Amino acid sequence: MISISRLYCDTIHPSDLLRYGRKAGKLPSHLLHYSEDKKPVVVYNCTQRCNLKCVHCYSHSTGKIGENELTTAEAKTFIADIAEFGSPVILFSGGEPLSRPDVIELIEFAVSKGLRAVLSTNGTLITEEKAQQLKQVNLSYVGVSLDGLQEVNDAFRGVNGAFQKALEGIRNCRQAGMKVGLRFTINKRNASEVEPIFRLLEEEEIPRVCFYHLVYSGRGSNLIDEDLSLEGSRQIVDQIIDLTDDLHKRGKPKEVLTVDNHCDGPYIYLRMVKEDHPRKDDVLQLLQYNGGNSSGIGIGCVSWDGTVYPDQFWRHYALGNVRERKFSDIWTDTSEPLMGKLKNRKPHLKGRCAQCKWLNICNGNFRVRAEAKIGDLWACDPACYLTDEEIGL
Repeated sequence: MISISRLYCDTIHPSDLLRYGRKAGKLPSHLLHYSEDKKPVVVYNCTQRCNLKCVHCYSHSTGKIGENELTTAEAKTFIADIAEFGSPVILFSGGEPLSRPDVIELIEFAVSKGLRAVLSTNGTLITEEKAQQLKQVNLSYVGVSLDGLQEVNDAFRGVNGAFQKALEGIRNCRQAGMKVGLRFTINKRNASEVEPIFRLLEEEEIPRVCFYHLVYSGRGSNLIDEDLSLEGSRQIVDQIIDLTDDLHKRGKPKEVLTVDNHCDGPYIYLRMVKEDHPRKDDVLQLLQYNGGNSSGIGIGCVSWDGTVYPDQFWRHYALGNVRERKFSDIWTDTSEPLMGKLKNRKPHLKGRCAQCKWLNICNGNFRVRAEAKIGDLWACDPACYLTDEEIGL
């Protein structure tokens, strides 16, 4: 993830990281992706069940409980292992995680083991009572998915009224004293909603938003033709930067991030060079610390049935199962062909990616996207919008 607000708006400096030695165990949560000893943030898709029908769902969620879901005891065994392994964060996702009856118990257990627990939810099930429960078990953050305002969001979600219920959930979280933010997946259908989403942040006093570039996985594979053009991606990133900067200058700063297209990092830096921005050198160093795509390194996924994947989008390639083997053992086994290559991918990249001067900042971007559109796992990510000149060709 690329923090637009922290990089462009002068709210983080390399010295902030060096003060902690860049060690994951010492860094505060907002600096974890700059650590030099990355242990994986683990996305736990704790259930396949969901009350909505999102057109871009990467996990093929349904209205039913997923087949062979981990029991409470099995889930706790896996959670205890990743805590001992040193994973800093567990992200409870789904399906809709709040449709799993024991999710509050699992969150409480994760926190008791020293993990920072966060929730990725559609927000529609967060009643006042549920928000209080989440607060009581010391959940760190609630990320609510909204892909636009009412009409656009409800079309995405496949259920009328989803936007209003999610907004009520956000308000309930804020009332309970929970940190809450938005998650927005960018595509042709909702690109015009970016500015309204910024207005919503301001009106509802929501402190954070993550703008996700589309990844062609799950039902999202059907939306390849609805991804933005390369020029459209550049324009939307510029718009996000401008709107973030405007809030900052007006004394209403928000935490704004872009996720899942790591060429955003070099693009921000190149824009700052053109502007002769006073922070450009600091930002270059921070981007080098970030390291780019972290599939199989700093982000991992465990599905409802215990299957381990390199990230939450790579659901067609299983690395193992926590019922049969500890997550920590699976994650460190570089004899597994894909895992070994992901942890040292640069020799395997092809085309523009292999020759790009920003490779140490981007790390080859998303391999899943290359495989989905081009059919070659190691080809250049088709969503990279940097020109040949910008990457040094």
